[in-house]
Order: sequence, then C-alpha cells, then structure tokens
Amino acid sequence: MSQSTTPIATCRLQFFAGFTLDDAVEIVPYLAGLGISHVYASPLLKARPGSTHCYDIVDHNAINPELGGEPALHRLVAALRRHDMGLIVDIVPNHMGVGGADNAWWLDVLESGRASAFAEFFDIDWEPPDTALRGKILAPFLGSAYGEALASGEFQLECDTATGGLHIQYHEHRFPISPRSAAIVLHNETLLKPVSLAFAEAARSTGRAAAQSAGTNAKAMLKATLNSEEGRTALAAALARFDAATPDGQRRLHELLERQHYRLAWWRAAADEINWRRFFDINTLAGLRVELPRVFDATHRLILELYAEGLIDGVRIDHIDGLADPRLYCRKLRRSMEVAGSKRPADVPHGAPYIVVEKILAPRERLSADWLTNGTTGYDFMDQVSGVLHDPEGEAPLTAIWANFSARQGDFEQEEHAARRQILRDNLASELNATAAALHRIARRDLFTRDLTLTAIRRALEELLVYFPVYRIYAGRVGRSETDAQVMERAASGARRTFRAADRQLLDVLRLWLSEEPPRSLPAGARRNERLRAMVRFQQLSAPTAAKSVEDTAFYRYGRLLSRNEVGSNPGLFAYTPAAFHASCLERQKRLPGALLATATHDHKRGEDTRARIAVLSEIPAEWEAALNRWMRLNTIIRRDLASGPAPSPADEVMLYQTLVGAWPLGLGSEDSAAIAAFAERVAAWQEKSIREAKLVSEWAAPHEEYETAAKQFLLQTLDASRPVLNDIVAFASRLDLAGAINGLAQTLLRLTAPGVPDLYQGTEFWDQSFVDPDNRRPVDFLARAATLGLEETPASCLQHWQDGAVKQAIIARVLKLRAELASLFEQGDYQKLEAEGPNALHLLAFARRYKGVTIVVAVTRLSVPLLGEASLPLAPPEIWGDTMLTLPGAGFGDMLKGNALPSHQVPVSTLFSDLPVALLRL
Repeated sequence: MSQSTTPIATCRLQFFAGFTLDDAVEIVPYLAGLGISHVYASPLLKARPGSTHCYDIVDHNAINPELGGEPALHRLVAALRRHDMGLIVDIVPNHMGVGGADNAWWLDVLESGRASAFAEFFDIDWEPPDTALRGKILAPFLGSAYGEALASGEFQLECDTATGGLHIQYHEHRFPISPRSAAIVLHNETLLKPVSLAFAEAARSTGRAAAQSAGTNAKAMLKATLNSEEGRTALAAALARFDAATPDGQRRLHELLERQHYRLAWWRAAADEINWRRFFDINTLAGLRVELPRVFDATHRLILELYAEGLIDGVRIDHIDGLADPRLYCRKLRRSMEVAGSKRPADVPHGAPYIVVEKILAPRERLSADWLTNGTTGYDFMDQVSGVLHDPEGEAPLTAIWANFSARQGDFEQEEHAARRQILRDNLASELNATAAALHRIARRDLFTRDLTLTAIRRALEELLVYFPVYRIYAGRVGRSETDAQVMERAASGARRTFRAADRQLLDVLRLWLSEEPPRSLPAGARRNERLRAMVRFQQLSAPTAAKSVEDTAFYRYGRLLSRNEVGSNPGLFAYTPAAFHASCLERQKRLPGALLATATHDHKRGEDTRARIAVLSEIPAEWEAALNRWMRLNTIIRRDLASGPAPSPADEVMLYQTLVGAWPLGLGSEDSAAIAAFAERVAAWQEKSIREAKLVSEWAAPHEEYETAAKQFLLQTLDASRPVLNDIVAFASRLDLAGAINGLAQTLLRLTAPGVPDLYQGTEFWDQSFVDPDNRRPVDFLARAATLGLEETPASCLQHWQDGAVKQAIIARVLKLRAELASLFEQGDYQKLEAEGPNALHLLAFARRYKGVTIVVAVTRLSVPLLGEASLPLAPPEIWGDTMLTLPGAGFGDMLKGNALPSHQVPVSTLFSDLPVALLRL
C-alpha cells in the first residue's frame, strides 16, 4: 500500500441515484488499469431525494442512501484499496439543501425560530430592515403569490403520525407549526386538551433544552392519542377548522401562518426581501456558518470519522469563497484532519491529508499558501492550457467579426459591467440591501459619517461591485493584506469613472471600511464585531455577484470565441503566450505543486475537446467570417421577426454556429438523419439554457416561450438535410477536425505532465465534445472504454483511427504509468522551459522536468493549421518542419509514447513528431 495520500492522478465521478457507489465498484479495475490513483467523488452525504448533483446536502451525518449508504461506501473503498487506490470526496461546507421535508436542522429552525438549537447554524438576519420580518425567516418556496396559494387550498394542515408534530404541507414542502400554535389548533377538542396544554407548556419553557424536552413530550402525547379511533377523530376535527375550502377555515389558516417563525412567500420575493444567505440566488440552498465551532463540528463529524477510519484520503472544498473566513476554515480543517489522521489504520496511507479548494482565480490573482491547502481544483490550469493553444493573431479580426455580426460589444468588460448591474438589480437586490444596511449602521455611529444616507451607500456599494476585479477579498480579523488593498483600490478607481462626482468621497470611505482591519480603538464588543460582520457581508456578496454576472450571464452574451468563455477564464484575455504558460507552471511548481490540473469538470461550459476545436477558429478568422456570411445569408428565410426582435438574435445565431462546428460529432455526415436529430436535441437543450442564462430576451424566471420556440425551430431547420446550409456546416466542421484533435492531444499531455496533479473528468479519456450541464453529466460507457484499453494498442497505431478517441486514452494510460513510476519527479521535479529553433519553432511548446538524475521532456504541437496542408491524420507531415530543431537537456532520451531512442541532444522536430503530434521523452 502506498504511503502517500497525494494522488498520482484523479478521476472525477458524478454520483447520483443513476450511478451509485456500487456502480463505481464495477469500474475500479478499469480506472486502475488506466493509471488513476484516486477516485475523486462528487458529494456523498445525504442530499435532497432525487438530486442529480448532491450539492444540496440535508444531513451531514449520513452517507446518501440513494448512493447505497455507508455499506456501499465500504464496498467501494475495499475495491479501491485492493487496487492500491484511494478516495477523495467533495464536501460542501458553505450551504445545505432547504425546503422540502428532509433537513431536520432547517425544519427545527422553522418550528422554533431563534429559540431553535440550530438557529445559529444558518446565516439568518433576525433583525432585517423590514420590520415585518423581525424575528422571522422569509420562506420563499411558493410557486405563486401567497394569497393565491392560500385561496387555492394548496396549504394543508397535517399531523406527522410518526413524530406527533403538526405542519403545513405545500406540495413537497413541509412547514412545521410552533408549539404555541399547536396548542391553539388542538385546544377546542376536549380529548386533545391535555395535549394542547402540553404544547402550551413547551411554548412557555425557557431555555433551549427545556423547550426542546417539553416539545418532544407534547408530540409524544399527541402521537399516543392517535392510537385510538377517538383520538384520530378528534384530531381530524381540530385540523378541519383550518381547511381553506371555507371562508372561516381560510381565515383561521392565514392567522395560524401569521403566528409562525417564518413568512411564506412567492419565490420571486426572495430577490428583494430574503433575510438569510443563500448559495448565489438559489432559494433551496441556505448558507451555513461554519466559522462557528459548533457548526463546524456538526457538519464535519462524519467527514473526519471517514478520514480517521481510512475510508477517504482527502477532500475537495466546494465554493470556498462563500465562507466567512476561507483561510481560517482551511487551516482548521487541516488541523482537524491531521488529528483524525492519528487514528488511521496501519494499512492505509498516512501522509498529510490532501485538500484542494474550488477557487476561481482572476488573472494575476494567487491562492495564498498560508491557507494550508494543496491548491485549487484546476480551473486556473484549464484557462492557461487552453489559452496557449489559441493564436493571438486571431484576436483583432475575431473581435471585429463578433461586433459586426452580432451588433454587440466587442469588449467583454463592457458586457460584464452591464451584467453585474443587472444581477445586483434583479437577483441579488436583497443581499445588496442587507450589506448597505450593515454599512449604514456603521456610518450612523460616527459623527463624521452619520449624514451618509442608506441610498447613497447602496449606490456606492453597487458601483464598487460592478468594477470588482476578483471574486472577493479576505480582510478581517487577521488584518488587511496589501493584495486586498490593491483590489479595493482597483474597484474604487473603476467606480470613480462612472459614479456621480458629488459622492465620490463615499467610495473612499467604503474602501477603507471594507478592506482595513477595524481600528483597535473601537470597543472590543458589538461595534468591532459590527464592522467585521459588514466586511464579511460584502465579501459574501462580491463572490456570487461575480459568479452570476460573469459565468452565468456575460458568458452567454459574448461570443467572440466561445472556447475562452470557460469557468476560470476571462474571455477578454484571448490567448496565453508560451512564456506566460511556462511562467504559470514554474510558479505552481514552486508554490503549490499538489494543485489539481483540470481540463474538464462537472461545471464546465464546454467539453475539453469542444473548446480545442473552437480554438482552431483563432487560426482561421477569415474562413470563419466567410462561413458566417454564407450561413446567415442562407438562413435569412428561416429567421423569424418577433415583436422583441429577430429570433434568434444575431448574437445567438453566431454562438449557435460556433457551437455546431465545435461540438459536431466526428465522422457524422449530413445523410445520417437519426444521428443528426439526436445531436440537435442536445444542441437545443444547450440553446435554451444559453438564451435564458443571457437574460436578454428570456430568463429562467420569465421564459420568452415564443422566442425560444422560434430559436429551436431555426436550429432544427438549419440541420434539415434538405437545406444547403447543412452540408456547408458539416464541411466546415470537418475543417476543424485535425487541428482540433491535435489541440486535444496537446492539452491532454500537458495536463498529465505539468506541475500539479492531473484530474480526469469521467469519460473524457475519449473525445469530450460535451456542452454545459446537464449534457456534461450524461452516462459514460465505461465498458467500451475498458474494452479499448484492454487492446493495449500503441498511441501511434491508435492515431490511424483517431476519430474513436482511443489515441487519447492510450496516451493517458502510458503517461500515468510513467507518473506512478516517477512519482517523486512529477511531485518535486524542477521545471525548465525548452525552446525550439527554426522556421516553425512557434508551433512547438516544450519543457523538461528533472529530479535526482532523471529527466523527462514534454513536447506538443500548437497552432497546427498552417502545418497540416493535405494531411489526412492529426499529424503535421514531417517535411513541413524543415530544419526546425529542439535542443534536449542531454543525449540518449527514449520516447515513452513510441518506444524509439533519440541518441543526440539535437533532435529534428520532424523526428520528434514523426508518428504523433506530441512526445514524451525520458532520460
């Protein structure tokens, strides 16, 4: 058994009821044969029933029964250990699934309000500006306005016979009735008077423990009463008085609801009035306060037990920027896991726990090493490796093409700013209001700032958020950092350009309040905590503002080149130079060599090979422009003119064409109507999501069905074999095939060999031409992949039938075998960039890794369109390289992908890439 918990390579698996832990047991031998050292699992804790992603956890102390529960987890781990493999799990400390009837902590808060033992678990503002919500929770789970739902009879007062508690049932949602209200419901029935008195006693009890005990006793009494027919009849009569079918019943039911610790509301009300922190703008995910020791302990007890028992070897922390203090959390988690690790069995790895964080890094932003994590989950690498495969010469022409054809901004930053304003107005208004109110309270405590109005503070806050250049800052109890100060100054500098001149000094006030540690002169109690709380509120607002505005809005509006619209990327940054790529690799090796390296994830906007294909457009902008001219002209007759404008809009049409050629299935001809129809349905699902996420014509909250229908019909007619545009699209898509495959193999080898830990997203060992979720979470045919791997075909041989993806898998298997053999080199080895010389040196990217006398060299082809000529394979003809040479750091290298020897330290690139467009050498 390996003694290291640091992975050699991970494979991300998406678990849900359709793919369980026992299903994963069946593919362990295949993953082991591929060279995977650790399965990297999506969340395994109990989630909402039917969840397809399991990030909506409802019980942190149980393994999801829909995945097989703890017995299935033990079976999976046993299978992994038999193959010398481990398990990393995705944990979700930021939020829990709420609504429904499954989260006991949340239901207890609804029942008991601030007196609940779990009231502090959730990030609830019990004293919001809206006085009608003081001491209450907004419960925005209704599908219609409250009055409409009440009058329709959708609220049913019921008793849970298993517990003896009363609740309102609304479809799948359960809203508990408080003990005080339960006493009122039951008091008119003589047989139930003792129970009513017991509930009343529970309501009068002081102290959480006493109230909980009295409440449990009252529910037990009611449950016992229901053992008799008379008791059941009496309860039915009591509940009938609150039947909304009659005017009196409706009045009583409304009065009953008004007495609860929550206020039922239409889901749309949340954007303006919600008084608890959500995950982004999702009403069914409530923020947790893991910064509190009691909450941390309750939410991590099982995870730490799993680590102590040797069932898991590390964790991936979801949405780290949602937490109040990410640094403190990560450090505490590492300490806790290290303590738990002292109890691990002798036959499991005993190295330091492996911890990575889901963190979106802006350009030039760095993950702080003092968080004590191994690094990020790899979005930053995904951006860098994709960027270096784009031709920077294509930026200017593609910008002009996008602006001309779409009639939208050529500058992504302008799209982002507009999206941020819209998100703050329409989706996160309540969070913006709450943060402004927190800052206003601070202003009113000082004679010099008490004249700053709430409205002015809100305007200034919005302007800062519009120009905020990163997800968030981390100022707080540990003081400010120079980085935080620089970020706030950049935001303020941008805001000054558009904020009214008379109020610009307010920007400086907020900048100091939000990035400077509260002065020690402040009283140590409430006022200092008030400042710190306002800082955290701002930080927990800037992160969802960025995510919702950029990735979930502007990415769907801006289509200069969709391969750059990816999680972790900035579409305004068109390409990376080889020097920039090497610099990022060198920095990762020095700072966080254990970071994950991803090129596909469950959250990606496009599959890794879809992006690789679209990237080819950066090399052929003139051809792309000509194609757009033809297609938009040919499709004029099927475009509809609606009151809202053309359907689809020019921007949506251009992005559709990019999507079609980028994801066009390899080898699919225009005559295969069944396959085209299946592809069209996938594209249509992407199209609907893209249109709604853009929030220009349609959105999830208010779908524009006429526009969406017209756009779908446009798609289907475009792919109709009777129309000439289809053959043209198929021909253009095939134009991307070879260069796109070279890009795909290049990014694969770079991910497997660059500093960091390569992560393979499920199924992407074959070509990955997926779209955004749910398309990227489709079932994977692991049997087919295992069968192909079992053939043990060489990469060069697989290149002859490259369209089936076997060449990609063969390269992965060979490289991961070498990683296992040279684990120390890949974990600790030096990184040295190598530069070719000669007429086509620009088209090669290479580097060396060295450790204790062992050296490897990695070389890949890039920007290959000019090299391919009449090639029939994704391989530049050897003669095209001419006398381009690569100088190796030594002589006598062997090619690990082809098996041949290279005796000289001067290698012609024509020899290096004679049979494959990539090379891995070892000395």
